[in-house]
Amino acid sequence: MTRTTSIARRLVPALALVGLALLPLASGAEPITKAQVTIVDLSAESNRNAPNDLARATAYFEAQDANAADLAKRVNRNIAAGLETARAHASVKAKSGNTSTWPVYGKNARNIEAWRMRSEILLETRDMAALSELLGKLQATLSVGQITLQPAPETRKKAEDEATLDAIAAFQARAALIAKAAGKTHRVRQMSINTGGGRPVYPMARAAPMSMAADAAPMPVEVGDSAITVSVTGQIELPID
Repeated sequence: MTRTTSIARRLVPALALVGLALLPLASGAEPITKAQVTIVDLSAESNRNAPNDLARATAYFEAQDANAADLAKRVNRNIAAGLETARAHASVKAKSGNTSTWPVYGKNARNIEAWRMRSEILLETRDMAALSELLGKLQATLSVGQITLQPAPETRKKAEDEATLDAIAAFQARAALIAKAAGKTHRVRQMSINTGGGRPVYPMARAAPMSMAADAAPMPVEVGDSAITVSVTGQIELPID
């Protein structure tokens, strides 16, 4: 018996087993698969109002002078006075903002005729009454750029959590309604949660400084609410009988 004949004899049983394993597929039998289902896309959302209990404001001083050094002294003096005024309102956080200086060119755009400088004070607080009073005083020498009102982080989180629970409950209720209408049971296949809601910004129309002799009337600040929206999108599976 040759070596080739011996190897061939040993391969015959193995090939026979492979043939038996492939027999169901060759005869047209379907492989075992998961139960077929119908996939339904659906969504739900919920809205909650969150009070704008955090305010940020910008006060600034801007001036122009032919002498850059004199200009810097004037601007810095007014900003320092503004920061000193803000320190009297303990519930309002005040810090220096952006400061920039740039040249003012003449008609031929070659020679520098003067220098212009702008410096800011940034304010942040949850005490709207104190902010209103402070801005009224600062307007004696400074301009107000804008006021941004928005929910504080913990206020926004509370509204988001409540809206999330409502949105999930609405999603589940809609899924149950669809399944009931189809006379089926259902299973959640996939779910995605998204949160939205912008912050209102109230730009001031370049409120110029008022005369020192004028009464420092508080600046009106109306807080209002921000709408927090949570949307739930996903898919459910309905079995096919």
